[in-house]
Amino acid sequence: MKTPEVDATALESLLYSAVAAPSIHNTQPWRFGMDAGTRSIHVRADRSRALPLTDPRLRAQHLSVGAAVFNLRVAAAHLGWDPVVRLLPDPGDPDLLATVRLGVAMPGAQPSYSMLYDAVARRHTSRMPFTGRPVPEHIVSEMVAAARAEGAHLDVPDFAGTRRLLSLTSAAEARNAADPARAAEARSWVNAPDAPAPYGIPLTSLGPADAAGRMPMRDFTGPVPGLRLPALRFERHAQVALLWTPYDRREDWLRAGQALERALLVATRHGVRTSMLHQAMEWPDLRTAMTGARHRRFPHLLIRFGYGPDGGRTPRATTRPDTQDGSAGAMGAHNAEPAGSA
Repeated sequence: MKTPEVDATALESLLYSAVAAPSIHNTQPWRFGMDAGTRSIHVRADRSRALPLTDPRLRAQHLSVGAAVFNLRVAAAHLGWDPVVRLLPDPGDPDLLATVRLGVAMPGAQPSYSMLYDAVARRHTSRMPFTGRPVPEHIVSEMVAAARAEGAHLDVPDFAGTRRLLSLTSAAEARNAADPARAAEARSWVNAPDAPAPYGIPLTSLGPADAAGRMPMRDFTGPVPGLRLPALRFERHAQVALLWTPYDRREDWLRAGQALERALLVATRHGVRTSMLHQAMEWPDLRTAMTGARHRRFPHLLIRFGYGPDGGRTPRATTRPDTQDGSAGAMGAHNAEPAGSA
């Protein structure tokens, strides 16, 4: 098989997939550059889209960037390259989180995750109630295996464990709501319908609260009158999975982000909807409590999954290459709305 050219069209396809990744509050905290000499895409953190109160250590930002790196890998493999990833390749440049070199693929060799390419554009976060129909065990096992393949773990708790994790998430949501500064930070990333923006979450993509009070969905609107949707009844028995790693270093956060996206794409491929419950990770004591009695386990996210309506699209600031010289120049941004969502 002939290795494809790294031209502007190929770069558009690669970056379109990358920015379809989920990110906390749809901040899209990434920037991309191309080193044409080594055929490497440089993936950088954009600190201007950080969340100082919600994510002071930038852990969630690293998870978001890791998810974008995985989408780059999927798209590169689909287009015929062998993507070679280096995490944190330059200790002197802490904002350079990863490089993805577009290597020459061996004839007939294609990683199994390349089959997830069609799911990249179909994956949306759904903040709506699910039906309650259980996701079959073989799909859950495939999601667990997907995370493990990227060096992370997904724990699927039993009924009592699920109640405990949701209770801790509810406690975190209550703290966030009672903290005016944190509530204002979340609300600042909500966009009005008549003011579309390439970052943040459109008001139309927000979900309702659970009328029964069991499902701790994040309230982005706070006390602002007229913004809150009518409450609905969510699924009585939720299915959740806790994403964790055995260490808590920056490279572990990036691996966890890749594991997250791989598991989400597997779910999407099977028609399963997903949403993320991150609130407990924003309070150190509650994050520790999410581990339960087990030690050497650092949680990053609680994934809710099931069957139900598709999530609304959220905008993306996609990128196009400015140049293709031998330097690692940044990609210039333009507004677009691909099918991915926060």
